[in-house]
Amino acid sequence: MNAVARRGKLDPQAAPGAAPDVAVSQKQLFWRQFRRHRLALVSAAVLCALAALVILAPWIAPYPFDAIDPTQFRKPPSPAHIMGTDDIGRDLFTRLLYGGRISLAIGIFSAMVGTSVGTLMGSLAGYYGRALDNLIMRVTDVAFSIPSLPLLIILSAYAKSAIPVMILVIGLLSWMSTARIVRATVLSIRERDFTLAARAVGAPDVRIIARHILPNALAPIIVGATLGVGGAIIAESSLSFLGLGVQVPTPSWGNMLQDSQSTMASRPWLTIFPGMAILITVLGINFLGDGLRDALDPTIRS
Repeated sequence: MNAVARRGKLDPQAAPGAAPDVAVSQKQLFWRQFRRHRLALVSAAVLCALAALVILAPWIAPYPFDAIDPTQFRKPPSPAHIMGTDDIGRDLFTRLLYGGRISLAIGIFSAMVGTSVGTLMGSLAGYYGRALDNLIMRVTDVAFSIPSLPLLIILSAYAKSAIPVMILVIGLLSWMSTARIVRATVLSIRERDFTLAARAVGAPDVRIIARHILPNALAPIIVGATLGVGGAIIAESSLSFLGLGVQVPTPSWGNMLQDSQSTMASRPWLTIFPGMAILITVLGINFLGDGLRDALDPTIRS
């Protein structure tokens, strides 16, 4: 009994016949597996610190993001400007913080759009199968075959780089992987006993999907959404670097790189700091996604 209790399955103080605290046990299993992934732990801490910095940018930043100092053109890092200044005298650290707000917001909301659409499409395809499954999967295959960056460039040019439109476009071009993963998961879950029992008692399909299937498919959805944030940040940075994303004077990490491309050799700090911000953020998100995948996968728990 004590050995079983130590594994989190039974409480030794519980009354005989009491149900085990499954929720606590699952949380303990998740945390035990997640903390074994050292890179994921470090990445989570770094991402939390980064998120705090960009959220608190109005109070942390030493200058307004569009403030121009004509006496400080192209200055290297110094005590007054810890990351230097750009070609028109704007503080790079300030713009990096405010640019992070834009880049992270686009990444997070684009991933939410893509994950929502992918989850809906995958759930319908996996649950109903047959003709609807074939139709949705063929649409998915067609969407996969379209090169996303040229289409993003065309749509962004027509949308005049409005941030809400960018979020919608990036999200709608990134739902396919989630749809395939969710479909495969739903195909397995719909044949389990609890799903068959819900059908037997006459539960409507919407309730079965929302209350029984999707909660058991959360693991791949969460991992896919996490990794989707990194992909969306890269997409936004690529568009901004090409001059079709967020437009100046509003800063983003991508347009900061675009502004520095002609001075990479002579003023490298203008490229290094926004480039490192993108690199650290995307690497951290990918490592966090790996850790979540390992922690949420019951087949590798021990």
